[in-house]
This record gives sequence, C-alpha cells and structure tokens, in this order.
Amino acid sequence: MLGKPYQAQHHWYYPDEAFDLDETGLASVLKDGPARLTSDGEVFDQTALAAAHPTIQLPAIARLTNLENGREVTIRLNDRGSGDPHRLVEITRRTAQLLEMPMNGLTRVRLRVLPTESHAAVDALPGAPRLALTAAPRGGFEVAELAPPPGVRQSDRQALPATQVVAAAEFQTPAPPLRLPETVGQTAARPGRLMVRLDSFDEYHYAAVQRAKMAAAGARIVSVLDGRTRRFRVDVGPLPDIGRADAVLDQALASGIPDARIVVD
Repeated sequence: MLGKPYQAQHHWYYPDEAFDLDETGLASVLKDGPARLTSDGEVFDQTALAAAHPTIQLPAIARLTNLENGREVTIRLNDRGSGDPHRLVEITRRTAQLLEMPMNGLTRVRLRVLPTESHAAVDALPGAPRLALTAAPRGGFEVAELAPPPGVRQSDRQALPATQVVAAAEFQTPAPPLRLPETVGQTAARPGRLMVRLDSFDEYHYAAVQRAKMAAAGARIVSVLDGRTRRFRVDVGPLPDIGRADAVLDQALASGIPDARIVVD
C-alpha cells in the first residue's frame, strides 16, 4: 500500500517504494487513542513492535537503532506518521520500552529497511500479485533398459544418480509474522551530530543558490560521492540541540526547500 500524495501541517508527502531506505533522524512515540486500523488495514497495537512512516510502502520490515545507546530491534512499518516534517518515524510504546527511549521525548535513531523481509511482507498481503510457477512433477518415472552402444561391454555401464526436482516455491522467503519477536540487539552508541540536510545537486551552481537562501543559518556546501558521481550537498550544522534543529528546519521549509530534513550525521 502506498496511497496518494497528501498534505499535513502544510507539508506535502509523496509515498514511494524504498526497499533500500537507510535514514537517520528523530523518533517520537505514538499517542494513545481509540481502537483503530493502521493505514494498511492492520490493528493498531501499542504492545507490538511497529511504527509509522510518512512515505514508505506499507508494510515494510526495518531495523530501528537508538543511536544514543546502541539498542536496536526489528519493527514492522504499517502506518502513516503524524505528518510532522521534524520527525523521521513514530513508534509504539513497546518499541520505545525495548529501545529505552523516553515516552514523551525525542530520540536520535537510524532506520534501515530490510529488503528481503519487506518483499516477503508485501507478497503475503491478500490479493498481492503472484508469479505463476509450475513445479516439476514428483510422481513415478519409467526406466527402459537400452542396449549398450557398439564396443561397450555390459559390465562397463554405470548407473547415474537420480536428480531430485524441488519446487521453486520451497525457496521463497517466508513472510514475517504480523507480531515480530522482541529480540533486542546491542551495538555501539553513536549519538552523532544534529544537522539539517537541505538538498543535493549535480551542479555546484545550484548548490550555491540554495546555500545563499540559508546563509543566515550557516549553510555550507559539502562535496560527496554518490557511486561514481560527485554531488554537492547543502547542510546546516552541527546544531546544539533539537530545538535549534527544529527552528532551522522551519526556516528551510519557509524558504521553499521542501525536501529539507533533520538528520544525525
């Protein structure tokens, strides 16, 4: 499920498939409310390892890491977020508990979509398109004794081992369960630096124009390699705290830079 573009808090969102998504930003905890269904039709459950994202295809399976303490869990993205451009993802209370995140605060996180598990979750949806596969039959077979070719003695013949035919369906990745196991991993804490990332350009000239728009906030141009392509990225930061990051992002959005976002570098 993707859905049409939508507007929230004066900001437009464009849902799109991103099976290789790897982002950093700020996470908040979903608020309690009346019983409801998530955006893709699942039951909203604060005790499940689940989260809401503004644009990713639903459902998706991702690894969420608390960069401030290194704890990480696997979550199911099954809902749309609040539409707040300052936040990357909203998580359930149980997810926050396992990651040791504050219930009423914000935490620096990294979100990495797991492509194999996410494709399996999408394929398991009712009505999802299927590739028609016909398995080779496993029934009996007939053996006929043929005369040996000229010059070959009867004792020289050797039997070849039978080859077992396995249906292609046996190699498909099983769909992740709706309720994921509460397995917590531990990595090194990497709280990083708060930045506001504006845009990336192939031409330095366009990056310079955008930097000029945000010169008062301290925007700078960073040269980066995207594969073999050199691009020019415009960043503001590092920023001292979340309040300042929110203020800079508001300034960028007001300046006509809709793709600006808060990241952890």
